[in-house]
Amino acid sequence: MADSKDAYAGPDEDGDATVYTAVGAGDFDKISQAQAERGDETLVINMGPQHPSTHGVLRLMCECDGETLISIRPGIGFLHTGIEKSMEYRTWNQGSAYVTRMDYVAPIFNEAAYCLAVERLLGIEDEIPQRAKDIRVLFMELNRIASHLVALGTGGMEIGALTVMTIAFREREMILDFFEAVTGLRMNHAYFRPGGVVADLPDTGMAQLRDLIVWLEKHLPEYAAFCNENPIFKGRMCGIGYMDLTACFAMGVTGPILRSAGYPWDLRKQQPYCGYEDYDFDVITWDTSDAYGRFRVRLAELWESLKIVKQAADRLEASVGEPVMVANEKLGTPADLAVGPDGQGNSHEHVKNIMGRDMEALIHHFKRVTEGYRVPAGQAYVPIESPKGEIACHVVSDGAAKPWRVHMRDPGFAHLQSIPIMCEGGMLADIVVAVGSIDPVMGGVDR
Repeated sequence: MADSKDAYAGPDEDGDATVYTAVGAGDFDKISQAQAERGDETLVINMGPQHPSTHGVLRLMCECDGETLISIRPGIGFLHTGIEKSMEYRTWNQGSAYVTRMDYVAPIFNEAAYCLAVERLLGIEDEIPQRAKDIRVLFMELNRIASHLVALGTGGMEIGALTVMTIAFREREMILDFFEAVTGLRMNHAYFRPGGVVADLPDTGMAQLRDLIVWLEKHLPEYAAFCNENPIFKGRMCGIGYMDLTACFAMGVTGPILRSAGYPWDLRKQQPYCGYEDYDFDVITWDTSDAYGRFRVRLAELWESLKIVKQAADRLEASVGEPVMVANEKLGTPADLAVGPDGQGNSHEHVKNIMGRDMEALIHHFKRVTEGYRVPAGQAYVPIESPKGEIACHVVSDGAAKPWRVHMRDPGFAHLQSIPIMCEGGMLADIVVAVGSIDPVMGGVDR
């Protein structure tokens, strides 16, 4: 269907442009015929709002000359949840349950950035128990592997490599099973809290972790065998989404995109946190600055993260019984959280520990949970290295028991602005490959 008037044109746009609306089967044939008769090869296409190789709802406004992309603009905001504003009405401790729902593919990193920022305001960075730091590193690296598996799997699926997707989610399920055994949840854990973590590993935790490591060591080589030298895979990815180092610097790009341009920037090495300076691992780089290079960086980082996981596992085996929450009871809860036998809620031992102590302890626990604790006035900004790039949390306190302001710097938000550089001048069919190589999660982009 063709209309001579654009009903959706803005006040500064030409409302007399021809608008095509596809409403059913066969409409694209009519549109193609009408466009051919006009002799104008420029076509404006809305890709979305949908999931064009993203984890969430993204709109891409594309202007094409035939199959060649002339211009592209990303439209965001369809997944806006108002999380940052909602946190202003919740206690500092409750914030973890909110930020974890932003980038829901890598929720642990949202929690880590937030908790580190709050701990900096509290001035307790040096008081965090070593076992809590090791557990944080373990969870972040397992979550990094899980996030990269989603990027590799869904990116492969978009270009027809369905087997890559099925095996990627197979390994990811194993990691989520471990997360569930420790936290009671597969996603959105709220496991990191200011001062440490809410629970130690269960009695079966180390055995399950060792089994997971063995499983990953066995199956991770399959991805290289499937993809690295696959001519179809390389044909769809090599040279696609190209963005050199200069463009990366100009657009504020970090993570695998920046490292695929040959720059070894990783905050775990450059600005260590959580004790990363004590772990042995390498920063992976590539030299092609394209979608294939980003794939190879993520693939190699799976092994580096697994290397860190094994080191963290050894440390945790040597520190069994040590605390996982800061000793200051004005910040930590009076009794460590223990998941119930059904994997949900609090265990009977946990409730008995709280209720069976003196009245002052019960009152203290009640006030700590309902009112929270006060954080000294000030502000803190803490960046960390997420699977997708630099994620950071900026917290502002006015001295109350609730944040005055919380803002997350999500890497996907910064990276989406680089889509025009990656795509314009290329083919329409390559948009999905370029977007997939960015690996944006719209829950973190829109917040």
